[in-house]
Amino acid sequence: MPDEQQQVVGGRTFWRGHLHGHDVVAVLSGIGKVAAATTATALIERFGVQRIVFTGVAGGLAPGVRVGDVVVARHFLQHDMDASPIFPRHEVPGYGRSRFDADPTLTTQLVQASERVLHELPARLGAEVMQAFGLETPRCHQGLLISGDRFVSTTTESLGLRETLPDALAVEMEGAAFAQVCHDYGVPLAMVRTISDRADDAAHVDFPRFLREVASRYSGAVIETLLREK
Repeated sequence: MPDEQQQVVGGRTFWRGHLHGHDVVAVLSGIGKVAAATTATALIERFGVQRIVFTGVAGGLAPGVRVGDVVVARHFLQHDMDASPIFPRHEVPGYGRSRFDADPTLTTQLVQASERVLHELPARLGAEVMQAFGLETPRCHQGLLISGDRFVSTTTESLGLRETLPDALAVEMEGAAFAQVCHDYGVPLAMVRTISDRADDAAHVDFPRFLREVASRYSGAVIETLLREK
């Protein structure tokens, strides 16, 4: 952002400025649900944001969700929330629900931006990058994104999640926390995740390189496309 200004709140660096005519606050959420909830609350309480768009990476779960694809969340769930037998497994106490919804309008706009990027960007990544990560023709998926405070990287755990939550597309560590905070404050949320691995025994990719050469380029292009078209 050409006019960005830095502000530190709660140990996080927030960057405020303008991007493609929009007043924007950018921040790294931190890893895990607690860090994510703190960041989301600060964005709303301190900076007064009116909508939140989250980009990041995730591990693919559902068949056909491959490395290099993107998942745009329609719903969120904490796969490690379990207050049973007082409450049903996965239900968040006090809410009477286990799933929180993304904002439908903002999410549809994010889907459109993601699909456009997937149509244009992969060809510019280069053959070496495509081959290094086994990228083919990337697709945009929509549906359930699940979150938990552990990095899922074994086939056993991945299969367990698929058995328990068969409609889950991908797994990560922050989305459901953002969704719950945004629900509490009535702030629209949309989220897109680039699939970096299959959350199984083969999940130990060159993660820094994937972030640098694939995921960050997806995220930057998606946000730029979204803001230009809004």
